[in-house]
Amino acid sequence: MPKKPSDAPPPDGSDPRTGGPVPGGAGPARLPVGLVVLVGPPASGKTSFVRALVALRRIDPGAVVSSDEIRAELSAGPAAEADPDALDALVFEERDRRIVARLAAGRVAVAESTNVTRRARARLLAVARRFDAPVTMLRFTSDTADLLHQHAGRGRPDVTAADVRSYAAVMRREAGTDRLRSEGATAVYDVPGRRQGVTPAEAAARFSFR
Repeated sequence: MPKKPSDAPPPDGSDPRTGGPVPGGAGPARLPVGLVVLVGPPASGKTSFVRALVALRRIDPGAVVSSDEIRAELSAGPAAEADPDALDALVFEERDRRIVARLAAGRVAVAESTNVTRRARARLLAVARRFDAPVTMLRFTSDTADLLHQHAGRGRPDVTAADVRSYAAVMRREAGTDRLRSEGATAVYDVPGRRQGVTPAEAAARFSFR
């Protein structure tokens, strides 16, 4: 059956129905310069993906704003004395500050944290609105068994297997493609990974920025 015109892949190789890259499409999905929000549980491949984006020179290293890295930086200084809730507040205040600096300069900012809850995404969307910046959300949809397998080899004592299961459940409940679009995402893409037999480098090669 011939495709309806609305179902035909656009020139950038992205799928107009799902927002995801079409395997074997005309080229990588081209993302607008603005805020990129990674959405996925721990161990879903977010860090490996952004490192591959940097290695492929799709983005510069300063584009990646990682809450884990900020936490490590602050924990090595005076903020290490703060209680966990206070430290969390400092981490996300610093994350927002770095994202603001990137967006104010008209550059890409990649928010690397789990972002599986509506509340977490709402804070990022509010920052983007201040600059009228487009928001692309990239979903990492590994199944729970794959997440736990990956988590077992990461050596992260601060994140338990129970945490991974919990985040995965929230992702299924609160981070579907339609939900993300309804919240205000300009575009939503699923990032392929282990389940599809795709390496981080191969996944990163499917995205570029215009």
